[in-house]
Amino acid sequence: MNAGALAVGADAPDFSLAGTDGTVGGHRHYRLSDYRGDPVVLVFYPGDDSPICTRQLVAYTRDFPALSEQGAIMLALSPQDVASHDRFAAAHGGFAFPLLADVDKAVGAAYGILGPLGFYRRSIFVLDRSGVIRYRHRSLTGLGFQSSETLVEALREALDPQ
Repeated sequence: MNAGALAVGADAPDFSLAGTDGTVGGHRHYRLSDYRGDPVVLVFYPGDDSPICTRQLVAYTRDFPALSEQGAIMLALSPQDVASHDRFAAAHGGFAFPLLADVDKAVGAAYGILGPLGFYRRSIFVLDRSGVIRYRHRSLTGLGFQSSETLVEALREALDPQ
């Protein structure tokens, strides 16, 4: 059931998901609340190895230094399992952030990013240091993604709200 994407200003729902960051110790559960105190970018993407998702995550990895300059943590979530994430990351030389496995789509449902047939919609949430949503974008077509520049600007605004 999709109750709609969470609004800017809402507290981001906590979660704990299995994931991998491509290192030996990187196979573990990642809990959003562990990052309280840091700005966080949540990237919901439909699937490993799809052309647009691959371009998106490769671009974010390439541009990650600009995001990390803002002190940001990035977590990428999709419904595939950790083994799929490992293969996907290895095929593309690794990513600069962990890939988390929302296999039952419970986190996607909590964030309101599931489409009418239950598929992930490409979505971004930027959280401030307190875990409050300061930016959100949910793609209706899934054919494009938010640029790294857009994410950096959203981070700046999250860290220095007017």
